[in-house]
Amino acid sequence: MERTHDIIAVICLLFLEFPQFEMITTGKVLEETYRKWVQYKDNCVKMIENEPLPEAGLFCNRTFDRYACWPDTPAGSMVNISCPLYLPWYDKVSQGVVRRRCGSDGLWEREQSGQVWRDMTQCEEEKEVASQELWFKQLMVTFRMLYTVGYSLSLSTLIMALIILLSCRRLHCTRNYIHANLFLSFILRAAAVMVKDNMLERHWGREIVKQTDVSEMLSHQAAIGCRIAQAMMQYCVLANHCWFFGEAIYLYSVLIASVFMDNNKYLPYICLGWGTPLLFVVPWVVVKMLKENKECWAVNENMNYWWIIRFPVLFASIINFLIFMKILRVIFSKLRANNQSRYPDYKLRLAKATLTLIPLFGIHEVIFIFATDEQTTGILRYIKVFFTLFISSFQGFLVAVLYCYANKEVQTELKRKLRSWRSERVCCGP
Repeated sequence: MERTHDIIAVICLLFLEFPQFEMITTGKVLEETYRKWVQYKDNCVKMIENEPLPEAGLFCNRTFDRYACWPDTPAGSMVNISCPLYLPWYDKVSQGVVRRRCGSDGLWEREQSGQVWRDMTQCEEEKEVASQELWFKQLMVTFRMLYTVGYSLSLSTLIMALIILLSCRRLHCTRNYIHANLFLSFILRAAAVMVKDNMLERHWGREIVKQTDVSEMLSHQAAIGCRIAQAMMQYCVLANHCWFFGEAIYLYSVLIASVFMDNNKYLPYICLGWGTPLLFVVPWVVVKMLKENKECWAVNENMNYWWIIRFPVLFASIINFLIFMKILRVIFSKLRANNQSRYPDYKLRLAKATLTLIPLFGIHEVIFIFATDEQTTGILRYIKVFFTLFISSFQGFLVAVLYCYANKEVQTELKRKLRSWRSERVCCGP
């Protein structure tokens, strides 16, 4: 994800040849490249100021052209220097050279366009690698479009579902309150993801007109907004999983055993769903500020710190999966007892119960529970990213449909309200 085709644009940006570019997924590369470029430039400036001038003869003056550091060169000769150290792909072009020609008049040779001639073909990234990275960038753009559509659809359907649950008094109960909070966590998660993406784009995609714009873009002050957005997104994701956990506990309490002493008590679920994420997000923010206070906190250099966020998600997913299997056994036994003579119908109802529990508990998280980010590479990583983004973005839409729009209790209440509204129009009409 770090070495995309836009790396070339990064270098061009540093030399002020491109006015604007988009660098959402290559922030770490830009920061590291810029740091090395500044060091390279400083060393070149020291050489220019401290090296003694040639004793005699006509020569082209030493210079730094924002790409490479050129020494004094005798007139009428070609100078070869090693490819710049700051290039992200330097390890592949370390044996290559970049060239300039000094004219017989002691001036650097220029092209017809007026630019100083320079041959840097040996320092360019391999075309095959560049094409692969361009394909990867296009794939990531496609993934982003996919989950943006998913989150937008989920956001709109969830907001309407939340309004329905809260506006209909007959639907007010602990079970629907938990559903409403789950809907709200999905809404906040979708909104946080889109805000985070927007902040990243504003941070890395700002217009560059002079060199100081790059250092300003990479400053800690400029990254504060997207860091806050990143922290809020992590909180909303954890809250979403905690409300999955709350849904599982409530259903377990109703069907199997009472977890909270009184199922009508709503406060324990509030503490679990909205309070528990703070126990993990706050330490993660502190660790990021002290240990990895770089760019927008979007890159995890030390994966041990990422476990602060990952652990509660995986823990909740595992517990939910165990509760899911326990509830399925209970449903299986009850349906079998009541449907001895209707086996096909019994199988259909069991399948329906299974499918409706999966999105409610977030069971899909278990699929890649052991395929961690540092362990997945190649096609497996692409598959994981696709399914994670697809399911997570459209999951809110699926939950809203299953537990609001397709809920018979909700449909009955909406029909009752519609009949009441029509009768009022008839009675109060002209």
